[in-house]
Amino acid sequence: MTAIDTLLTGGTVVTANSMFDAAVAIDDGTIVGVGDEQALPTATRRIDADGNLIFPGIVDPHTHLAGYNTIDSYETGTAAAAVGGVTSLLTFAWQGWDDGEWDESGTLTGAVERHREGVSPLIDYGVHPVITQETPEVLKELPALVSDGITSFKMFTTDDIRLSTGFIGRVFDRLSELGAVGMVHTEDYAVCTEQTKAVQSEPSGDSTTAYPRSRPDYAEAMAADSVARLAVEADAKYYAVHTTSKAAADAIASVRTDGSHIRAETCTHYTVLDDSTYARLGNRSIMAPPLRKHDDIDALFERLRNGTLSVVSTDHVAIPTDQKEGGPWWESDFGVNSLQTSLPVFHDEAVNQRGFSYPSLVNLLCTTPARIFGLPSKGRIEPSADADLVVFDPDETYTISADQNHSNADYSIYDGREVTGRVKKTFVRGTLVADSGEIVAEPGHGQFLSRVVPDWNQ
Repeated sequence: MTAIDTLLTGGTVVTANSMFDAAVAIDDGTIVGVGDEQALPTATRRIDADGNLIFPGIVDPHTHLAGYNTIDSYETGTAAAAVGGVTSLLTFAWQGWDDGEWDESGTLTGAVERHREGVSPLIDYGVHPVITQETPEVLKELPALVSDGITSFKMFTTDDIRLSTGFIGRVFDRLSELGAVGMVHTEDYAVCTEQTKAVQSEPSGDSTTAYPRSRPDYAEAMAADSVARLAVEADAKYYAVHTTSKAAADAIASVRTDGSHIRAETCTHYTVLDDSTYARLGNRSIMAPPLRKHDDIDALFERLRNGTLSVVSTDHVAIPTDQKEGGPWWESDFGVNSLQTSLPVFHDEAVNQRGFSYPSLVNLLCTTPARIFGLPSKGRIEPSADADLVVFDPDETYTISADQNHSNADYSIYDGREVTGRVKKTFVRGTLVADSGEIVAEPGHGQFLSRVVPDWNQ
C-alpha cells in the first residue's frame, strides 16, 4: 500500500471486547488498519496519543439541537459534542415545528428536510422525526422516510405533544412491517397532570424540591410497561428513552423476558445525580422525567450491568438560565445540557467509582447505540469503519466549569464537579475537530447520516 493519511499511535485501543496497545491507520476518512505500527503503512502524518486511551467516537442517540426546546444550533451543539468526544449524534425533527411556530399541517418529511438544509454541523448527525399528530397521513409517510435512511421515530405519552396509546400501537404495527425503531417518552399523562395540581396546591409546593413528586416514578413505570407491551404485540423494535427509576427499569425488564425487540437507555444525569440536586441547584436542574432517589441510581447501574439498559445518552437540551429561574418550578423549561461533559462525568462514576470496564464503557456509549440505530460504520475501531476516534486521558483530574461551554447554554449542572478523565483529541472521519478543549476544524465538516434498517438479532 502507498502512503496513507494518518497514523494515530502510542495509545491503548479500547473496543467493545478488549483493550490492547496498537496504532490506528487512517486513510481518506476510514480506518484501514489496527495493529503494530511497524506492520502498518507509512503515513503522511503521525499523531502520538501519549500513552492515553483511544476510544471509538461516542455515538449519542438522544440530543436536542435546532428545535423548539433548545437554543443550540447545529454549529454550537456539535462544537460542544466534539469537545466532549461525541463524533455522531441523533437529534429530533419535530413534526409541525417551523421557524418558531407550530403548524398543524406540518409533515414528518418536512421536518426532516428542515434539518438537512442550511446547517453547519462539526460532527456527523442524523434525525429521529417526532410524531406529534394522530393522522393517517403520518402512517403513509413512514415507508418513504425509512427508504431514505430515516429509520427511527419518536413519540410521547405526555405533555402537549402526547399521542394516545392506541395510535402508538398503530405506529408500532407499521414500524414492525418496515423494520424501523420506535422511541417513546413514557410518563402517564393523567397521573402527572393530577399530581402536578396536587403538589402546586401545597403550602410549600412552589419549592423546586417538590417537583419530583409531580412526575412520580410509578407514572413512568405505568407508561413504560404499557408502551413496551404494545411493541411486543406488534413485534416491533422499541427503544425506551431516558429510563430514570428502578420502577421503570423493572417494568422494561419484565417485558424483555420473552426475547422481544425491546432496548432501553438511561442518561448521564440519572446515573450521577439524585433528587437532592433540586435543593442545591433549583430550577436549573429540572428535566423530565425528574431525578430520582439514590437507590434508583444503584438500580440503574445494576440494569446497565445485566443488559436491561444498554445505552447511556445525554438528552442534551440547551436552555439559558433566565428561562430556568425566576419563578416556580412549573414555569421552568425542561432540560439540561451535557454533550460536552457526559463522557468524563459518566467515566468517573462508572469506571472510577463503580468498577465498570473500559470495554463496557465503549459498549454503552459507542458500539451499542451505533448498532441499535443502524450506523454500521460508527462506534468501532476496525478496518472499514469511519475513523471516528477519541484520545482520552483516564488519569487527568480537573473541575468542570460552565465558563468553558461551547454550547449556547450559560450554565452546567456539573459546574464545580471534579472529575478524573478528560477528552484530549476528537477525530471525525480522520479529521481532528477538537484538541484539548478547543475547536480546530471548520463548521460544516459533519455529514448527514443516512442509516440502514438495524438488525437487532446480531
